[in-house]
Amino acid sequence: MNILAHTLRIIGVSMLATNLLHAAENQHAPYLSIKLEMEHAINKGNKFLKQKQDPKGFWNNEQIPAYTALALTAARRSPNDADANADHIKKGYEWLVSTQNKDGGIYVKGLANYNTSTSLMALAASGDPAHKEPILKARRFLINLQQDWDTKGDTDNPNDGGIGYGGTYPHSDMSNTYLSIEALKLSESFAKDTGTKQPELNWKAAIKFVSRTQNLEATNDQPGIGNDGSFVYFPGNSKAGTEEQADGRQTLRGYGSMSYAGLLSFIYADLDENDIRIKAVITWLNDNYTLEENPGLGNQGRYYYYQVMAKALNAAGIDTLTTKDGVKHDWRKELATRILSNQKPDGSWVNKNSRWWENEPELITAYAVITLEQIYHSIPQARKK
Repeated sequence: MNILAHTLRIIGVSMLATNLLHAAENQHAPYLSIKLEMEHAINKGNKFLKQKQDPKGFWNNEQIPAYTALALTAARRSPNDADANADHIKKGYEWLVSTQNKDGGIYVKGLANYNTSTSLMALAASGDPAHKEPILKARRFLINLQQDWDTKGDTDNPNDGGIGYGGTYPHSDMSNTYLSIEALKLSESFAKDTGTKQPELNWKAAIKFVSRTQNLEATNDQPGIGNDGSFVYFPGNSKAGTEEQADGRQTLRGYGSMSYAGLLSFIYADLDENDIRIKAVITWLNDNYTLEENPGLGNQGRYYYYQVMAKALNAAGIDTLTTKDGVKHDWRKELATRILSNQKPDGSWVNKNSRWWENEPELITAYAVITLEQIYHSIPQARKK
């Protein structure tokens, strides 16, 4: 064997050994390519949102601060520091804080909880010490929205312990309750850093309400429920309608987005991971895993479904879901791939179904970017032996 051939053979063996070593050290090497794709898509999405900002600093609708809050959160959670610290983002925060009312709520005319919860998450994501007081005021506002309909401190009313839109809506609901719980959890460090006792949600009552939206006979004392572990919108109401049980009963049909919202709420409320309620919903989520639709609702609320899925599965520490056919699904890779494939050339996303404003590109682009960022930042690290 000549010197050149011998040298090439040594180099080849060395490169093979090095590659095998890297593969052994990094069990998640397949994520490397998709991480780069996500970075590119996130940058394009945030660039699209930047172009859509109003000169005053808000996004899309001056009456609904949630649009602005979601765009700000998308920028702040970007892996690109240039997105997170740009001047237009600072202007957006200035506008958002200016909408805070004396009662601490961040809203203009309505949807007080939805707007305040979403805005609180954006303020917490800013990391700016100047936002501490607005954050504490918003937290107090949300806590005061928790329902106790007969003011006896018990949970006799099915809506007790939950939170609704605020204002004239006569009930709590799972969507608003989950959003407020998430906002309070993500801003918790600001409350703990005050050195003084801060108001706290009645977590026992909150868990009671969330349980009353779950199809689980062992822990739900409400009529008309099933037993598959899924979640509905609020006690006695499901956006997915009803279904007939084997015994002929008509029960509320659970659906994907609220089931992930229920799981996330239980986790943030520190319910034990071995609790029957958590185990039941995880079983349902495995059996009904799909990215083709929001299970139970078709294309309605599909991007809302994507972002709450990513948040809940990450919080639960779940890396794969196994469907009824025995197939294991790496939800991070599959969800990221699905969202990446739907991005438009201008960097935006949109749902053709207009339910819950999902035909508005500013809203859905923020949802999509936040979902990608959730996946990006939650990819499991390599485990070195």
